[in-house]
Amino acid sequence: MSTLFRTKNVEQSIRDTEEPEHSLKKSLSALDLTVFGVGVIIGTGIFVLTGQVAKNNAGPAVALSFVVAGIVCGLAALCYAEFASTVPVAGSAYTFAYASLGELPAWIIGWDLVLEFALGTAVVAVGWSGYIRSLLDSWGATLPPYLSGRDGATGFGFDVLAAALVLLLTVVLVVGMKLSARITSVVVAIKVIVVLIVIIGGAFFITGSNYDPFIPPAQPAEAGGDLSAPLIQLMFGWAPANFGVMGIFTAASVVFFAFIGFDIVATAAEETRNPQRDMPRGILGSLVICTLLYVAVSIVVTGMQKYSQLSIEAPLSDAFKALGHPWFAGVISFGAVIGLTTVCMILLLGQTRVFFAMSRDGLLPRFFSRVHPRFRTPHRPTILLGVIIAVIAGFTSLSELAELVNIGTLFAFVVVALSVIILRRTRPDLPRAFRTPWVPVLPILSVCASLWLMVNLPTETWLRFAIWMAIGFVVYFVYGRTHSRLAVREREAAAEMPPGGDKPSGGAH
Repeated sequence: MSTLFRTKNVEQSIRDTEEPEHSLKKSLSALDLTVFGVGVIIGTGIFVLTGQVAKNNAGPAVALSFVVAGIVCGLAALCYAEFASTVPVAGSAYTFAYASLGELPAWIIGWDLVLEFALGTAVVAVGWSGYIRSLLDSWGATLPPYLSGRDGATGFGFDVLAAALVLLLTVVLVVGMKLSARITSVVVAIKVIVVLIVIIGGAFFITGSNYDPFIPPAQPAEAGGDLSAPLIQLMFGWAPANFGVMGIFTAASVVFFAFIGFDIVATAAEETRNPQRDMPRGILGSLVICTLLYVAVSIVVTGMQKYSQLSIEAPLSDAFKALGHPWFAGVISFGAVIGLTTVCMILLLGQTRVFFAMSRDGLLPRFFSRVHPRFRTPHRPTILLGVIIAVIAGFTSLSELAELVNIGTLFAFVVVALSVIILRRTRPDLPRAFRTPWVPVLPILSVCASLWLMVNLPTETWLRFAIWMAIGFVVYFVYGRTHSRLAVREREAAAEMPPGGDKPSGGAH
């Protein structure tokens, strides 16, 4: 049992990053990290979720829901900032767990992140393809059904656009992080400009009466018993609130998903020039910027059109169409296409870095931990995962699996918060450039907030998540447990130990 919870100390983790064949190029600044964060956070959430929760749960008070969700993410972000600056190693929550909770918990969270980022990349690529097809349709150009993944006649189709996007971004990530950062900077600038156009342009069409009432009166919610209901509903018979003060918190559990992505900034810690200073700035800065933009957009759109009349599919563009300004709708669609491009690339970036870190530790084949001799990027896992995700995005709709991304992220939040508490106790001597305030109170609040949102997810999501975790346990016990670098070092130390002598200390604790 002790081998399952052997930890890889921080010093050993950092030494492993200095090995020439496993060393990544350090080229990122605080600005690059902030741009990455904004690039992955601002996606379909800001263009879609606002209308859904305003119409069904919170009314104009959806702006407060974004604030609540931002606070929940902020609690987790403070924990991520401490770890990413203290342990500047690729892998994010996986690496943090390895240094505090042990090998098996680290494997579990790494396996979870691989699923989260893979499905996230595929889902976003499919969504991007949908927006492109919509724009092509408006220009009078239509792809054949069998090339757009929606051929109802034959039942066969391959989404060429989604697959092509993933493959193109794979090439960009192989070539280098600095190129990725430059492309992301340009695309994020365009995306933010589009969002600002929506905020500034929409502000001229706000009608004060649309905010009345700001918090619509509560309506009775019906409790159901099917698996698509939230877990908490099946356990306690409680149903999510519609409107009223509690509706704000129900909406927060939905709009939280618009913030998913800031944790990916932590996966680039090893490629940051000054991670002790820049990681906290990148993580917290991107979260603050996106929260302000989300709140502003929600205030504008609910002021432009009565919340009960908002479109669920495309609330922003449809609100402008309803007011006779279709030009804005076209700009928003263009912004969504641009925005999803960066989301897809940064999700793919996060997955390859977690996979690379697990491979370097021996939990996955070490063949994938060799970096490119020229570009200094983990080209092997990037190519492998890029091809796999391109195939998945081409053949699969994945709409029902999208919520697995959410539960995976929340699970990572819980692990990181617990890891901060544990490492503070086990390694109080570690130099910490950034310290999470009010430990252990703040991390405990982060755990509780994340668990609350997790139990508001459908039971089907929990079942799928449990199946993926079960597969992960099998892979670990069949391969990872005996091939990990800590296991190899322990065997080597045991072989060198003289008869009757004391076992020499290794990198594990």
